[in-house]
Amino acid sequence: MLMKTLIKQDLLETRELATRLGRQSFGPFNIHIAPAEKVAILGPSGAGKSTLLKLMSRELAASGGSISFLSRPLASWSLAELSHLRAVLPQSTDVAFGLETDLVISLGRVSRPHDRDLTAIVHEAASMAHAAHLLNRRFDSLSGGEQARVQLARVFAQLWDKQNGLILVDEPLAALDPGLQFDLLDSLDAYASQRQHAIVAILHDINQAMQAFDRLLLVKNGQLVGDLPSNSAAVPALESLYDIALSCVHNTEGELLITPLRASSRNRKRA
Repeated sequence: MLMKTLIKQDLLETRELATRLGRQSFGPFNIHIAPAEKVAILGPSGAGKSTLLKLMSRELAASGGSISFLSRPLASWSLAELSHLRAVLPQSTDVAFGLETDLVISLGRVSRPHDRDLTAIVHEAASMAHAAHLLNRRFDSLSGGEQARVQLARVFAQLWDKQNGLILVDEPLAALDPGLQFDLLDSLDAYASQRQHAIVAILHDINQAMQAFDRLLLVKNGQLVGDLPSNSAAVPALESLYDIALSCVHNTEGELLITPLRASSRNRKRA
């Protein structure tokens, strides 16, 4: 009897994907994202991280190569179709003046005309994003960190009742204090794991990327210079990426902690 081989379908695939902004070229990017993967994009400021994420989300048009979502050209998907399987959280999001937080969260489900569970999902998503106490508030009355939590709740609501979706986020934790960063990383992990959603996130915090993500995409000067697992073997590549020396220790829980070294310490390490 012939045995059938199961091939895991890529959720997102880019082949020789490229674009040009002014005089700078970005790409080519060859990337595969599988269901349930957690992938962090790292790189210096201006390296092209946001450009790569915008190409993945179709916000930015490619000048070459191809990108597919669930084995289908991304350009062939309607926005309504995409909204059921893919959520995007950019670094900054404009919201109409005076909108209430409940409505902002519910916008994640705007493509569902008969959404009987909308109210329950809005409240559950807000709770998961540690924003339940912010419901019924005006969005423009919130602090930057509070607004970030409401926007994350919108993403949670959007794919709440779906499986094998894709979440693209740009610096989702930047405006939050350290305690909330840990809480929301846990919430994001639990949310995606329960639904087998893949996450692609731009981060500046190396330790968050190493501890909470499976893979690292390293971007520098508009190029993908590394695609590797997030473990201690990635440290030399990270040093090259940021042109710094890194000190590594393990905390009492066995987690790898990475600290950039001052110039004098870097010189001693390299000597």
